[in-house]
Amino acid sequence: MKSIVKLLLLALTVIALMSTGYWWGSSQSQKFAYGDTVQTKKTKKILYYRNPMGLPDTSPVPKKDSMGMDYLPVYDSDESLSDQSVVTISTEKVQKLGVRSEAAILRELIRTVRAVATVQIDERKQYTVVTKFEGWIHRLYVNTTGQTVKKGDALMDVYSPELITAQQEYLIAVRGLQSVADSDPDVRAAMQRLIAGALQKLRNWDIAEAELRRLQQTGEVQQYMTLRAKVDGVVLEKQAVMGQRFMPGEMLYQIADLSSVWMLADVFEQDLGLIHPGQLATVRIDAYPDKVFNGEVAFIYPAVTPETRTAIVRIILANPDGLLKPAMYAHVEFASIHSKDKVLTVPDSAVLDTGTRRVVLIDLGAGRFEPRTVKLGMHADGYAEVLGGLRAGEAVVVKANFLIDAESNFKNALSGFGQNHQETMTSEQPASASRMIHRGEGTIKAIDLAHATVTLAHGSIESLQWPAMTMDFRFLEPALLQSFKPGQQISFEMAEESAGEFVLVRMEAAGGAHNHRRH
Repeated sequence: MKSIVKLLLLALTVIALMSTGYWWGSSQSQKFAYGDTVQTKKTKKILYYRNPMGLPDTSPVPKKDSMGMDYLPVYDSDESLSDQSVVTISTEKVQKLGVRSEAAILRELIRTVRAVATVQIDERKQYTVVTKFEGWIHRLYVNTTGQTVKKGDALMDVYSPELITAQQEYLIAVRGLQSVADSDPDVRAAMQRLIAGALQKLRNWDIAEAELRRLQQTGEVQQYMTLRAKVDGVVLEKQAVMGQRFMPGEMLYQIADLSSVWMLADVFEQDLGLIHPGQLATVRIDAYPDKVFNGEVAFIYPAVTPETRTAIVRIILANPDGLLKPAMYAHVEFASIHSKDKVLTVPDSAVLDTGTRRVVLIDLGAGRFEPRTVKLGMHADGYAEVLGGLRAGEAVVVKANFLIDAESNFKNALSGFGQNHQETMTSEQPASASRMIHRGEGTIKAIDLAHATVTLAHGSIESLQWPAMTMDFRFLEPALLQSFKPGQQISFEMAEESAGEFVLVRMEAAGGAHNHRRH
């Protein structure tokens, strides 16, 4: 009997413990489940801190911007991608498309500016042979175009009554000085002045010193006097003909020194900021494909040609062998380093330009690709500088990205950022429905219709903790910008698109004159 009683008591105890344990376990299970949730939130990992104004600037540690605003933390859960923004393609199809990815890395951008050019004569080394007296050409020593002359070489013998008269005046003055050799010093000084004046008259008519020395040595009037070259060069134009009569100021020869020449390059205006005086240039001439000429930028002309939107850049080239001839055609390359520091870059082939934004496809692996808007800077030698929207090391598609675009209906994916497929198809909800909307008021300072941007001087925006400031925003409906004008007071709504970039999704004039919302 006692054994039976003990067994009954033991059974009741087990039942009581099981009942108590059940509720205790349930309570503990709920407690632990809740505790796990709290712990997950507590251990939520901060990846980095982003600029509160949406600028393409991040920091691994907390910091403040130039206006004293705290950088905002970005958690690992914030980086998770929604199904709507990810394009998925089967692995087999990825292999068939030949998809190739490349990591975004830091590199030194060297931009090569290319231009066409022509060889021109150095304007400072041209010389025109003219006379300052009337006469006739008796004999030509340089009688062909293209002939090379040296300074002091005889060009022609000329006959001129004015030259004969000037020689006679000199000789008379010399004889007069001899006749007054024993006279008063003032008289001798006057005769010496007459001699010097007669010689100076011949010098003013560009008679060479060699001809004057011959006159002084022989003491005889030369019927024909020789005109000589004043510079080294090549005869580019010859008007002189034997027996020809010439008048004062008439051109007889055109001579140019081609030991150095100008290369005039037509550089497009968008590349002018990369060109500066003293910059080295590499020149290739069509006539000499195996030769490379090196020159230096000497001058950038101050005007742009309206028809071609180019400006002329002058390059000076040495031409000791005379290979470079005026009007020759050439190709010029200017190497320009964008920055002393390395910048984040992606290949040009990775960028899809939709017209209003630039997008790259992030390769997430396993056939998953994320379209992401990026801000681009300078392009150089097949690479583009990334100013925002991408971090170093992220892989971007560089081959077959356009095929992925077509295969996955990528355009719909772009237009549906932040939306599900049903919203995209019905178009009943605004594009910002799944994004947080921030509202504000301000004044339009400027409108850029070409780039669909608006410069706003807005008041403080409490939802973003932004103070009043002036900023540029892109409007999602470019066609509607024509109904607004600078100086207009507006209220607006904006949303964060990607990479901290804020865009206007609605604009309304003060008083409700305009109400434009993107659908």
